[in-house]
Amino acid sequence: MTVAMIGTWRMAYEGLTEGLNQLKAGGHSGDAIETAIKMVEDYPFFKSVGYGGLPNAEGLVEMDSAFMDGDSFAVGAVAGIKDIKNPISVARHLSNHHFNSFLVGAGATEYAVLNGFEVKGMLTERAKKIWQKRKVEIQTKNLSPYDGHDTVGMVSLDAQGSMSVGTSTSGLFMKKPGRTGDSALVGDGFYCDSEIGGAAATGLGEDIMKGCLCYEIVRLMGTGLTPQQACDQAVYPFVEKLKKRYGKAGEFSLIALDKAGNWGVATNVEFTFAAGDGEHGAKIMMATPGEAGTTKIEPITPAWLAAYEKRIKAPID
Repeated sequence: MTVAMIGTWRMAYEGLTEGLNQLKAGGHSGDAIETAIKMVEDYPFFKSVGYGGLPNAEGLVEMDSAFMDGDSFAVGAVAGIKDIKNPISVARHLSNHHFNSFLVGAGATEYAVLNGFEVKGMLTERAKKIWQKRKVEIQTKNLSPYDGHDTVGMVSLDAQGSMSVGTSTSGLFMKKPGRTGDSALVGDGFYCDSEIGGAAATGLGEDIMKGCLCYEIVRLMGTGLTPQQACDQAVYPFVEKLKKRYGKAGEFSLIALDKAGNWGVATNVEFTFAAGDGEHGAKIMMATPGEAGTTKIEPITPAWLAAYEKRIKAPID
């Protein structure tokens, strides 16, 4: 049986590559997810996840994370956790509990500390400078405080046919203290059923959660649709419905993987993702909205990658 993984954004690539290596060596899908997302959480230049993630309106880094086992439907999640190095590991640990498997705020942080998870200040000097700069721009240029909400979400399939999904994010930049989006909410930001497949979301959580889109994608795959068909059918009609009935729709990007290792993507913005399987190594691709409710997918160019690396490491004035 094949092994496969898919993850949101360029930032997923290195972790996903390592996760695929584990899967190809016979590893479990849940271990691959945890390993891959921890690598994203630990990298300080990814400003929307973990260490180096951008803070809330008060300058504090509050993180959300979730894990789901597609065999058992076990779910663990944290929201608003602070000063814990790897929220994905806490979320996965919580998935072992029937009760109290979703913890928020001080309760989530206390649980992590009591269970031996590493405590670490997650606000880097770089992220603090970006926050300070944004505060000035809000006051002097009348800009919206909200800019950036990129969740890392990954779905994995192992050689035994087990599937898992995980998410991690520092959430909406400059968010109100206590705010959470879709990333920790089962069915909204993630969902997984090993007999069908899994899905994960990134984008504006307040709008993604209005559609339960990850559950819907998995449900559609269960009717026989391919992951790509399911993503297209779930995402694009809902975006239009939301515009019509709510008046607007934020940024949406969804990924999916089925039990055979096939993947799909749908998005209403320019969206990068990484994917690979046991036969093909991980690669980074670009998805954009296509014609008539479809998705256009192209490989990333070396020039794009070089510009990306330069941008995320550029000095903060």
